[in-house]
This record gives sequence, structure tokens and C-alpha cells, in this order.
Amino acid sequence: MIAPTLQTDRLTLRAHRADDYEHLKALWGDAEVVRHIGGHVQDAQTVWFRLLRYAGLWALLGFGMWAVEDRATGAFLGDAGLMDARRGIAELDGVIEAGWAFAPAAWGRGIASEAMAAVLAWADAQRPGEAVRCIIEPGNGASIRVAERLGFLPYAEAMSGGAPIRVMDRRAG
Repeated sequence: MIAPTLQTDRLTLRAHRADDYEHLKALWGDAEVVRHIGGHVQDAQTVWFRLLRYAGLWALLGFGMWAVEDRATGAFLGDAGLMDARRGIAELDGVIEAGWAFAPAAWGRGIASEAMAAVLAWADAQRPGEAVRCIIEPGNGASIRVAERLGFLPYAEAMSGGAPIRVMDRRAG
């Protein structure tokens, strides 16, 4: 399966392509973007494997991440979607995980909320009744606010990569 194209008023969510590699290198190589997502910029090989993982999620599981573009300009804004990352966090075992990461140019404009609302509407239609969880570092107030707007509620505190994270849960619908 390949990611279906989703559209909102301002965004196009589409399957990642090989030519997204340069955009992803810029996104995941930006220290401000990753400050609350593990805290380390990603090297070229790690980003390439990320791109391959995005395609693999769709092929193997029937859900995954989307590339998010500005509908008016076609500019790459970031990633949003669903995953099974097998992080070794008990609270995520057997539950779909939501995730998003956007370039600074998209921050403060409601882009993450708009993109993830489309993703979650798709998930509710395709996988009715399934819970979706996300993890957010406690200091990432912007992502916590996005999650709350989308209906995620605090579920548990856990550790990821030696750092504390907040696990948040959203029931379908």
C-alpha cells in the first residue's frame, strides 16, 4: 500500500518520494526541530533510513507517515502520520503512535494541528475504534498543545533514550 493523498484547506499530505531526501535532511538536521525530538540532529544515512522506513510502514502495515506540503506553493513543511516504532516503551506496545515534525517556517501557524486532524480523521475511518498514542518531551509545550487540541489526554510518564517523555492517548473519534 502507498499513502493516500489527503488535502485540507492549506495542506497536501502525500506519500514520501525519493526526492524528499534533501527536504528531510534539512528538517532532521535542524537543531531547533530536533531539540525536543531526541535532541540530536540526524546524519545523512539516518535520514535516508528514515525515508525508507516511511515507505516500509505503508508497505507492511497499511499506515505510516505523510510528507506535508503547502497547497498553495508546494513547499515541503514537514512530516505527519502514524507509526509502529517498536521503541520498547510498554505504553506503546500494540498501539498506533502518532507523530509530527515541522520546519520552523511552519511553526505557530496551526499547520501541525491541521495536518494531524486530517491524519486522525483518516485513522478513524480506516481503523475504527483504535486508540492512538503519542509521546512528547515534557518541555515541548507547542506539541503538547497540538496533542491536546487533537483530543489526546495524558496517559503515562515513561523514558525514551534516557529522557523523560509524556505518553498521551486518544480514543478514536
